[in-house]
Amino acid sequence: MDLNLLRALDALLQENSVTRAAERLGTSPAAASRTLARLRRTVGDPLLVRAGQGMVPTPRALELREEVGALLRGCDDVLRPGAGFDPVHLQRTFTVQAADLLLVGLAGTLTDRIHKEAPQVDVVFLPESVEGGPALRQGWVDVELGVLGHLDPEIRTRPLTRMTMVGVARSDHPLFDERIDVRRFAAADHIGISRRGKRLGFIDSALAEHGLRRRTAMVVPSHTSAMMLARDTDLVALTLADWLPDTFSALGLRTFPIPLDLAPLDIGMAWHPRNSTDPGHRWFRDHLAAAALDPSGTGEGDGSQGSATS
Repeated sequence: MDLNLLRALDALLQENSVTRAAERLGTSPAAASRTLARLRRTVGDPLLVRAGQGMVPTPRALELREEVGALLRGCDDVLRPGAGFDPVHLQRTFTVQAADLLLVGLAGTLTDRIHKEAPQVDVVFLPESVEGGPALRQGWVDVELGVLGHLDPEIRTRPLTRMTMVGVARSDHPLFDERIDVRRFAAADHIGISRRGKRLGFIDSALAEHGLRRRTAMVVPSHTSAMMLARDTDLVALTLADWLPDTFSALGLRTFPIPLDLAPLDIGMAWHPRNSTDPGHRWFRDHLAAAALDPSGTGEGDGSQGSATS
């Protein structure tokens, strides 16, 4: 049956008036009357009959009224993105690719946020082992979070915030005995963080501009292992400013400004456009962004989240 005919039937049964149904449908009373005649032939029932100056529904019309209304609402839900979406019924696992330092800071807040609304949603965090590859395009990863680069051209992105790198060492490290200038910073033994075992990075390039070099005494694959190592040795590591302050304090670590002119890190999220309008995916992205901006869950995010771009 023509969907427009169902809409006309719904209007006639709701209004019990050809004239008012015509107004609701944006058509003329004559056209609505012809549609009613067609519906009567199709259904095999008069549907609306005269009762004095008005019209009243037949028993068959009363049976059809709720059924037709529900059918139209279902059709609208199919065609309207996100219509009827309720996270409480969502049963889904989302996969996020992020550096361990980021996930340690926001995973707890993210879990609290999503489980308040969607208790059956799970999250899997993956290391950045497939960073810059086809993970988003192939659907292996739902969202990439962090410093974005080498993305496929169709990937959608959303800037979130900027973060500054700082140094971190054990609280009683000799480095804190005097002001930490660039020479004392370079003279310290450092921990490199690289999944591929790289010993040189942007810090080394910045030091080279001052004619200085540092010794990277050890390279580890994660920020977490770097923090553990810095806690137990005289080695210096890098971390994010104002990130996990309670954790650093509990570990006996202390941060300090890096005495170099370093650009801040632009933190954002990325996803494949096939998921852009999916209501569940959009709901999850919003919560992930909120957790990244306010990892403590205090509602005091910096409000610097941006809009999606292609």
